[in-house]
Amino acid sequence: MTTVTPTLLREWRHAFHRRPETAFEEHRTSARIVEILEDAGIEMVTGLGGGTGVVAWVDGRHGGERAIGLRADIDALDVLEANDVDHASAAPGKMHACGHDGHTTMLLGAACALAEAPDFAGRVYFIFQPAEENEGGGRVMVEEGLFTRFPMEAVYGVHNWPGLAVGEAAVHDTAVMAAFDVFRVKLTGHGCHAAMPHLGKDVVLAACQLVNQLQGIVSRETPAHQTAVMSVTQFHAGDAYNVMPETVELCGTVRCFDPELRDHLETRFRQAIAAMATFHGLEADIDYQSRYPATFNTPAHAARCAEVLETLPDIRRVHRDLPPSMASEDFAFMLQQRPGAYIWLGNGEDSASLHNPHYDFNDALAPIGVAYWAALARTLLGNSERDAP
Repeated sequence: MTTVTPTLLREWRHAFHRRPETAFEEHRTSARIVEILEDAGIEMVTGLGGGTGVVAWVDGRHGGERAIGLRADIDALDVLEANDVDHASAAPGKMHACGHDGHTTMLLGAACALAEAPDFAGRVYFIFQPAEENEGGGRVMVEEGLFTRFPMEAVYGVHNWPGLAVGEAAVHDTAVMAAFDVFRVKLTGHGCHAAMPHLGKDVVLAACQLVNQLQGIVSRETPAHQTAVMSVTQFHAGDAYNVMPETVELCGTVRCFDPELRDHLETRFRQAIAAMATFHGLEADIDYQSRYPATFNTPAHAARCAEVLETLPDIRRVHRDLPPSMASEDFAFMLQQRPGAYIWLGNGEDSASLHNPHYDFNDALAPIGVAYWAALARTLLGNSERDAP
């Protein structure tokens, strides 16, 4: 058995932080997760979710057939760390800029704590999921049969939240995170000398007009009571001062909550590009991909999570009225298959934002996360088969 202490959690978390691995490449991370679980005598299946995912489980001492799932993401980001700390990333250009090192640590701590004191009925599954950032590891695990191989009645997730004080949490009744689409648009015209633009077809001018026009789809075609964000995040064109380039490429994201609005935005996006290309005499190539659905909690399960949080001595406040985030989460794929809830735990009011090179998971949060997971499992499963979820 492994006795979980704040010092041990910090050691685990710092080790994960030093060795960040990105989507579907989390081999060292996965091996360390397995090692910790084996030391605690916990059963598991490895090689999931494209090869690096792990699902472990602990059975309660009171028998029972019911089961729930607790999930953590394990991957890092392609970000160059700017922190000057002893546990800074040793992998240039990669870092745990979203706190998945802390999420992994908290779930490992909960698994060890519940294995040491399995005072509940039924089974708790611990889902260590790869490739949350952009690549949909949650979708891959679901498609591989996560919920048929490991039957569970509900599934739960946690994310640390910068700007929210440590000791505070947020629980949403329904919408938590937005749907996430990505696009790449390549406009092809006719290059020429910059001194003679009339001899070419100006892709830069067209692309600049397009960036402005796309914003109107959100500001003038999205109902005021709905939320949407369309962001052009990349603009690539040209190599010289005096050459009008032949091509320009734009990339970005589209986010919203409503499925019908999501379809409308894609349709109008394509129409706007086609019209702009026709006006300027350009060719347009569009790659538009729907990545993650919106993350929606099940209201009854969200309420139970809030109730559990309110019983924890280290939780001072549970927010029930914070607006959902326009960021996205592939835990949404799991919540499409099973009821459950995804909550936020405060990472500190002075924490750098997620995906920022100065971000670092707050080690003071890890014991709180472990306590929450353990209390949630014990509360939902109870100590007999007759206990209601």
